[in-house]
Amino acid sequence: MQEHNEDVIKKIKAAADAGVLEELAGKASADYVVFENVRKVYHVGEVDIEALADASFSVGKGELAVVVGESGAGKTTLLNILGGMDTLTSGRVILDGQEISGMSLRELTNYRRYDIGFVFQFYNLVQNLTALENVSLATQICKDPLDPAETLKAVGLGDRMNNFPGQLSGGEQQRVAIARALAKNPKLLLCDEPTGALDYNTGKQILQLLQDQARNSGTTVIIITHNKAITPMADRVISVRSGRVQDIEINPDPVPVSEIEW
Repeated sequence: MQEHNEDVIKKIKAAADAGVLEELAGKASADYVVFENVRKVYHVGEVDIEALADASFSVGKGELAVVVGESGAGKTTLLNILGGMDTLTSGRVILDGQEISGMSLRELTNYRRYDIGFVFQFYNLVQNLTALENVSLATQICKDPLDPAETLKAVGLGDRMNNFPGQLSGGEQQRVAIARALAKNPKLLLCDEPTGALDYNTGKQILQLLQDQARNSGTTVIIITHNKAITPMADRVISVRSGRVQDIEINPDPVPVSEIEW
C-alpha cells in the first residue's frame, strides 16, 4: 500500500511539474516581443511632446498582431522603436530574449539588418532593378537569407521575377516588398499600413498573404493600421490611443481575410 501511495504521489508530482513547464513554455511564447512601460518624449524647442506614455504589450512567437489606432495615436512611434529606427525615453523593449532598448547605434544597425523585415505603405523598391534583383539586394546584407527566387514564388510572383517595378501593379509591387522583407529571414516582420496604397481587392490579397505567412512559416508579424475592420484576422489586437495602449484582445479563432469586409 505504501509503495502504491508513493507511485501515486510521484505521478501527481510529475503531472504538476509538466503543468508548470507547460505554463512556463506558454509564457515564454507570449513574451517573444515585449514592450514594457515604454515612454517616448520628443523635444521640440521648449516644448516636450509625449508620443508614447507607459505603453506595454507582448506578442507571441509566430503570432500575427495588429496595432490599431487613429492618426496621431502613437502607432508609428511604436513601430519605429520596435524596429530599431528610434530610441525610447524610458522603459524596455525585448525581442526573442534580447533587450534592444539598451543597444548602441552600431548594435541597432545590426539589429535592423539581421532581425527585422520592414514592409512600408509605398513599397520603396529600387526602380531600375528587377523584382528578383530587389529581393536579392536585401539578402546580401543578411546572415542566413532565404533564396530570392523561391521567396518570390512563395508570394505568387514566380512569373514576374524579371519585371521592373514600373511594369508591376501596386499589389505586385507590394508583394515584391514583402518578399524582400521575408528573404532576410527576419525574427520579426513589421508592416506599416501595408494596404494603404492599394485598392480593396488587392489589399485583401496582401493581408491574406501576411496571415498565411504567420500561419505556415511561423513568422511573427505585426501590422500597424488605422483600419479597425481588419482586426478579426489577428491573433492579438493592440489598441493604441493618445500614446497609450488602451486595450489588448486575444483572438483564439482569427477570421480568414476572405471573410472580412470594409
